[in-house]
Amino acid sequence: MIVVVGLSHKTAPIAVRERLAVQRDALPALYERLLSDGSIGEAVVLSTCNRVEVYAAPSRGGALEATSRAVIAALTSIGGDAVATHLARKEGGDAVRHLFRVASSLDSLVVGEPQILGQLKDAIELAREVKALGQTLGKAMLRAVRVGKRARSETAIGEGQVSVSSVAVDLAQEIFGDLTGRKAALVGAGEMAEAAAKLLAKAGAKIVVLNRSPARAKALADDVCGEPRGMAELERTLGEVDIAIASTSSPTPVITVELVKRVRKVRRGKSLFLIDIAVPRDVEPTVNDLDGVYLYDVDDLSQIVAQSLEGRAAEATRAEEIVEEEARAFEHWTLERELTPTIVGLFHRTRAVLLAELERSFAGRLKHLGASEKEALLVMVDAATNKLLHAPVTRLKELAGDARAEGYVEAVHDLFDLSAITLAGGDGSTIDGAISLPTAGTNGKAQSPPIPRTPAAAQAAASTAAPSPRAKDLG
Repeated sequence: MIVVVGLSHKTAPIAVRERLAVQRDALPALYERLLSDGSIGEAVVLSTCNRVEVYAAPSRGGALEATSRAVIAALTSIGGDAVATHLARKEGGDAVRHLFRVASSLDSLVVGEPQILGQLKDAIELAREVKALGQTLGKAMLRAVRVGKRARSETAIGEGQVSVSSVAVDLAQEIFGDLTGRKAALVGAGEMAEAAAKLLAKAGAKIVVLNRSPARAKALADDVCGEPRGMAELERTLGEVDIAIASTSSPTPVITVELVKRVRKVRRGKSLFLIDIAVPRDVEPTVNDLDGVYLYDVDDLSQIVAQSLEGRAAEATRAEEIVEEEARAFEHWTLERELTPTIVGLFHRTRAVLLAELERSFAGRLKHLGASEKEALLVMVDAATNKLLHAPVTRLKELAGDARAEGYVEAVHDLFDLSAITLAGGDGSTIDGAISLPTAGTNGKAQSPPIPRTPAAAQAAASTAAPSPRAKDLG
């Protein structure tokens, strides 16, 4: 089971989100903090302009509740108490369902935007690099990427202009109408700036690209037949353009009130439109209080996003159905995997008791029996164990995917004292203190005991219930 803790444009205003914005170079330190807590076994941090979320799996033997508390503590240490009340938490199947919705862009500011899948892949890769990705979270992330691709390939959710950048350009067109001949500045040359620049150029605008890296500014400007400039020319540029779209990764505003006040004198009453699609914000919010200056941030884009959603409502509904189908399949696979060690332990516990009694008899009143007779009794023990456990094991398998499964598993562990049997790796592949079983087939006759005599065989028996096609795929 996994847990997700974080915030997004749906749970926190931009003023809170920017407090928790984690730049990429700060992510290794966050991973170190997370993994240093003994309750967190695996973690993936997804940090975008509109969300910071930590997906985590407990360490072996750990509990989801302790894992959640550890993640909340780590995030609060970054953003302070102000973010604590805005953090959302989901566990188990709800966390998986949320992850799949994020990967499918159903939880994005702009439903259907394509960037989130690439951002998720980058997050997975970084988690792998810092050795924070294990079997549980690795499977969930792999499935999430597949769900995201499936939602985009089987629905039209991604058709049309669907990104924060495209919505920003839509807003520019609403303000100015025809953009032909208009002059626009891109402050920043990242992925979103590149997308906005191409859309503005396509709409006929003249592009100026400003970036701290002259090479990056020139590369993007060349792509859109624009003009590259250094950030030192920001004030001059704002004095010339009709509109500026800011999307840098600066942790502090690059367009300040004082800067815009000076620019207004140069513009002599000509209005300036600023669209800030960065988080943390690139433009000081109070700029909007100045006469002739109109500032829009990512939260202001929500109205245009809502209009965009209306046209894709049916596709979004279909994508939600895909997410639900995949989430149920994953949950079924997870629960079935968690049941396997319990079933293996149940077989071992029961058979160990019966064999111990039989060995005691072999040493006592049954010591006169020959090898073939002892072998027959061993076969009888196998059969008895099999029949005795048939009903409870079948019932446990039926509970895979049932919300009551966890309670049943705990009850079985308590009633049969399965905690005394240590299952390594969670898959029953090895068992500490394994029972020394008598060797069958001493008469040279091949024996085929109906119940497993080794942990690996017991695991195979536990998984004989036919998994769903999705469950097989995940395995």
